[in-house]
Amino acid sequence: MNERQQLEESHLFLKQRIKKIPQVAIILGSGLGPLADELKDKLIIDCREIPHYPSSTVPDHAGLWVAGYLDNTYIMALKGRVHTYEGYSARQVTYSIRLLAKLGITRLVATNAAGGINQKFQTGDLMVITDHINLLFDNPLIGDNDVPAEQRFLDLYEAYDKKYIEKTLDLGKSLGIPLQTGVLLTSKGPTYETAAEVKMVKIMGADAVTMSTVPEVIAAKQMKMRILGISCITNMATGISQQKLTHEEVQETANRIKDKFIHLMKAILTQLSNW
Repeated sequence: MNERQQLEESHLFLKQRIKKIPQVAIILGSGLGPLADELKDKLIIDCREIPHYPSSTVPDHAGLWVAGYLDNTYIMALKGRVHTYEGYSARQVTYSIRLLAKLGITRLVATNAAGGINQKFQTGDLMVITDHINLLFDNPLIGDNDVPAEQRFLDLYEAYDKKYIEKTLDLGKSLGIPLQTGVLLTSKGPTYETAAEVKMVKIMGADAVTMSTVPEVIAAKQMKMRILGISCITNMATGISQQKLTHEEVQETANRIKDKFIHLMKAILTQLSNW
């Protein structure tokens, strides 16, 4: 069975359960899942029930699709994602994006936990992503041989919606939530970067580094979605910080700033469809 047939089966499964097209989808990164608990009239779908859907192996990525309301805005929250470090290709980790597009969702907010490289950043900062660097040495569009040339050789100019960025920064000011901006670099992981690697990517122009998000953004751009990206700086990268990095630190920081994150994201999600 090819990918197109697999997507059709997954889509059919979801259509039988989701009776209304969500106005926006959000992918919740490491430790950021509690936002999904804020939704009202929730419909929860375990990803293991969705035919052909790749399963997460990371403890704090629950593998749930949660649909529900924030005020009058109908949201689809993906509580967790899969990563290339789990053994999946960039194509496989973006199965969710193609499925969201088939459901008719045209707006995407992608969040992640990231290590800070910009020395002006502090642990707990939120960074609005303005651009990215792909160091996965993989691309989710590889093998897309039957699509039109403009979708295959995709222009990633302003992959992160300029208006969404401007409105988010304005919203942060009005809420009293300081926001950073910067370039996100994605590496494969699962190891954290060495101090030498951090020095290299700093020279390349990266402000933060993560192990996800970029493949999703590329696939979403191909699907003609409008995209906003937010990174939670859960630690400072090796060489910037002199402390040993652990996954528990990432979770602890995400938990510490969850109220700020949820406050901002609720405001964004309820206004995004008007931007």
